[in-house]
Amino acid sequence: MLVLTIILAGSLIYCILTILAARSYLGRDKLSRDRQGAPPPTPLSVLKPLSGIDEGLETNLRTFFEQTGADYELLFAVREPTDPAVRSVESLQKEFPNIPARLIVTGEPPYPNAKVFSLQCMLAEARHDLLVMSDSDIRVTPGFLASIAAEFADPHVALATCPYRAVAGRSLWSTLEAEGMNTEFLAGLLVARMLEGVKFAVGPTLAARKSALQAIGGFDVLKDYLAEDFVMGKFAAQAGFGVILSRNIVEHRIGSQPFRANAAHRLRWARSTRRSRPLGYVGQLFTYPLPIALILVALFPHWWPVLIATVVLRAAAAWSTSMWILHARTRWLHLPLQDILSFLFWLAGFFGNTIVWRGRRYYLYADGRFELR
Repeated sequence: MLVLTIILAGSLIYCILTILAARSYLGRDKLSRDRQGAPPPTPLSVLKPLSGIDEGLETNLRTFFEQTGADYELLFAVREPTDPAVRSVESLQKEFPNIPARLIVTGEPPYPNAKVFSLQCMLAEARHDLLVMSDSDIRVTPGFLASIAAEFADPHVALATCPYRAVAGRSLWSTLEAEGMNTEFLAGLLVARMLEGVKFAVGPTLAARKSALQAIGGFDVLKDYLAEDFVMGKFAAQAGFGVILSRNIVEHRIGSQPFRANAAHRLRWARSTRRSRPLGYVGQLFTYPLPIALILVALFPHWWPVLIATVVLRAAAAWSTSMWILHARTRWLHLPLQDILSFLFWLAGFFGNTIVWRGRRYYLYADGRFELR
């Protein structure tokens, strides 16, 4: 009982820290906007790895063709010319003939991380120092690239990771995952930022200076890692480069996965996180106040008032990230189920050394590297 009580107390403190961290982020965001003048004409190269047709792919890509107030080029990479994503790119190239956009066929990757290989091929063709690396399931507002360029007007900033608002597809499982991303995942980023600064990079959209990326060894040092985004930010921070949590929020369209595909995705994420930051992964126990409170009350029913307090604090923490920052709708009836499901996947992440990624099985090593099996 004592151990559970201590863990729950830590979890409730974490909820309070989440609220404070959200306020801190909003305050810094307002300060940045107040100081921001006209965006500098810093040119950008947008790198887009593609593989197959994601749900809403062409609409996602169109938002990058529709950017305003920025000098930029678009680079897309596919593994083979028969990839169905090619049709979407070619259609948009015809629709927006004035936007510099190129398609690169990379061939088969010579190492495990195919995404990194695509990025490396595009990097070799990129004309500009400021790079925006963005997944195919991302949508942005028309002024996104101009705002990113403005953040990099600060010469200290070398890498920025963009928070994202998860938008669910039609399945229950994607709806639950979106709730977790908007209320749980972002909370971890904000609390880490407040307590120790940004020493990581996560998420499906990053911006970085080419010079900083080359200084840490380029994509060659990232090619064997599954969580290459996290490692990129970690190496950049260790090298003394400025890493920030961007004020620019992107939209992450997670699609309509059935349970089996969604479970494989979550398990891959959990096992990857455990190896990328093992101590932090253990510490995630304190980010599950509701499941811990339910266990405590199941064992000691007279502690039911604690469950009420937990529900209130968890709801306040969820509101602070999803509403204050992301302006996302919170499905309150789904949130308890998502919290329990996320807790179970966290437990499952401690077991097993293999993952399935785009139909291929990989083995994970303790240091976060992986190889095809």
